[in-house]
Amino acid sequence: MPTYPASANAIVDVKIDKPIIFFDGECNLCNGFVDFILNIDPTQKFYLAPLQGSTAKQYLPPLPNKQEDWAIAYFDGQKTYHASEACLEICKELGGIWSIFALTQPLPISFRDFVYSIIATNRYNWFGQTACRTMTFDGRSPFLP
Repeated sequence: MPTYPASANAIVDVKIDKPIIFFDGECNLCNGFVDFILNIDPTQKFYLAPLQGSTAKQYLPPLPNKQEDWAIAYFDGQKTYHASEACLEICKELGGIWSIFALTQPLPISFRDFVYSIIATNRYNWFGQTACRTMTFDGRSPFLP
């Protein structure tokens, strides 16, 4: 069982043995997506970590200054995917009906990321913003700091 650091500012001290989904912890759309993942993935195939947390600081390059430019990221243990690629990789990992979204992979990444950026840029206006999600690091939770 992994051990989680006591502080959200601590360096991640967890054996990363499954993919990590990085999300904007202050975005209602992103938090809704996290809730969706938790509901359809009872086996907890993923760790979940806010872009504002110490895990993101450890695994991702610095975030853009404008929060509207932040994008979902997916780390599969070897490679990090961003924006539309991250979404496709997550759907593939979920399998089943969700892998149907992989059919969009042949579309040019520039087009997929353009559509993604429209949603990402407007997500606070369309869906709202909230305080960063509170997480428990108790060894059973899929959340990382």
